[in-house]
Parts: sequence; C-alpha cells; structure tokens
Amino acid sequence: MQHLALEINDLWFAYGGPRVLDQVNLSLPAGEFLAVLGPNGGGKSTLLRLLLGLVRPGGGSVRVLGQDPGQAGGRIGYLPQFTNVSKNFPITVLGAVALGLVQPGFSGLACLGKWLDPAARRAEREAALSALARVGLADQAGRRLSDLSGGQRQRVFIARAIVSGPELLLLDEPTASVDGKSRHELMALLAELNRDMTIVMVSHDMSTVDGCVTSIACVNKSLHHHAESRLTPEIFAQAAGVDLRASCPVELVAHGTVPHRVLLDHNHPDCCGGAHRHEGDVAGDGKPDGGRP
Repeated sequence: MQHLALEINDLWFAYGGPRVLDQVNLSLPAGEFLAVLGPNGGGKSTLLRLLLGLVRPGGGSVRVLGQDPGQAGGRIGYLPQFTNVSKNFPITVLGAVALGLVQPGFSGLACLGKWLDPAARRAEREAALSALARVGLADQAGRRLSDLSGGQRQRVFIARAIVSGPELLLLDEPTASVDGKSRHELMALLAELNRDMTIVMVSHDMSTVDGCVTSIACVNKSLHHHAESRLTPEIFAQAAGVDLRASCPVELVAHGTVPHRVLLDHNHPDCCGGAHRHEGDVAGDGKPDGGRP
C-alpha cells in the first residue's frame, strides 16, 4: 500500500462566518508535487494553515504524514507567503537558514544550552551550509540577507524550510515576489527537491505548473484533485473561479474574468502596454478598446 503524505476527509472550516472550505477530500501519495490553484479567497492559504495545525477544522479529519496536524515537527518544512526583510535587520544568510532548526516550544534556557554546546553549534552550521549548497547559495553564507536580490532571498527562505531535512514541503506563493528568470529557476529547484520530498505549493501563477508538478488541486471552497500536470480548459476554469460552460477557453486566457495575478490586462505596463491589443477587443473596464480615446 502506498504511503500517503496527506489524507483529508470531509473537511470543512469557517472563520466564524460562512464556510471558507467545505466537503474537502484529498488523498495525496508521498513523493507528489501538488500545485494548489484557485481564485483569491477560495481557501488555498487556509488549507495550508489547516495542514500546519495553525487552525483546526470545524469538521472532518486531516492527517499529515500519518499524524495530526502540528505533530510532525521537523518532518515538515514551510515557506510562508510574506518573507520581506528590513534593510536594517543585520542577520546573515547562514543565520537566517539556521533559524529553521529552532524547534517551536524551546525554552530560553534550552536554547542557551544548545548555543553553548560547540558540537551542537557546529552541527547546525553544517546543516545550514548543506541546505544553502542545495539551493546554490553556499558562497553567499556570510552576506547580509537584506543585500541579496529577491530571487536569492527566496532561495534562502527555501533553504531555511528544508534545513531540517523534511519529508513534506509546504509553500505559499513561492514565486509571487520574483521576476520571470528567478521564477523559472525556483521552479527548477523545486522540481529537483521533489526527488526527496513531497511538495504542496499554493500559487496564483498558472505558468508555474507546466513541466514541474505531478498533480493539481483546484480550491474554491471545495477541492477538485486532478492527477495530471496539464492545464486543461476544465482545470483552468476551476483555478480561475469561472464557469467553463459560459466561456470559451480562449476567452478565459485572452479576455475573460481571470484574476489579474494570473494574467495581466493588455494595458498593464508589465504586459505589453496595449501594443498587441486588437481593435474591438474588450478592455479591463468591459468596454471595447475601439471606443477608447
């Protein structure tokens, strides 16, 4: 029988109001690379919080690596969505990665005793250097974290998430704050890490799916698991939170009501600034472009 990294049955959750997630079921085999897609407010990040044990389900059950959420400790690595670093924060790259070895619940006395133990400090340094080497940044260990580029910092945070040698890596929007080149490099890195660990990645960016993930979960209150990595029209519609029956797949990609974090409007400066818009195309305000001044 194949070992399951995640097992979710009839789960529902609410923040005191309407249900954010409802009737969620998922059996994810170990070794998978799962992309979790869906519209804003669909419950993707909440699902990660449930897997981490940060919130408890209103009903149903969740098992993570065969245990209750929050019980797997160092067997899980986590990269949160927001990892901004103040320019005034003097931590080094190596120090940032070593923070991934601090166990939740450690008392100050226990941490002090560990810090005073030369063997323990040496082991932590070696583990942090090994994690940095794995993400291609061993030569940056002594630099200040705030001096790195956005793509490099994201690699450091991934190193921090894997420094304990986890079996499961949970990622919340790992490519949201990096440029196109860094995004491609990060996805190649994650594909390599997937050889040794199960990965669950929440993303708004559907371009991250191609060629890397092994399956896709579309989350929009409920969850639809697709055991394939191709973005079919059905998957695209579920991920965008629109009705496939009411839209042509080409319309979904080109002009439909797709969240702007997935596809930019022609007028957006990071797109083409309108250079490739055809007369008569519908603009972001719903009016034909031909009527624009």
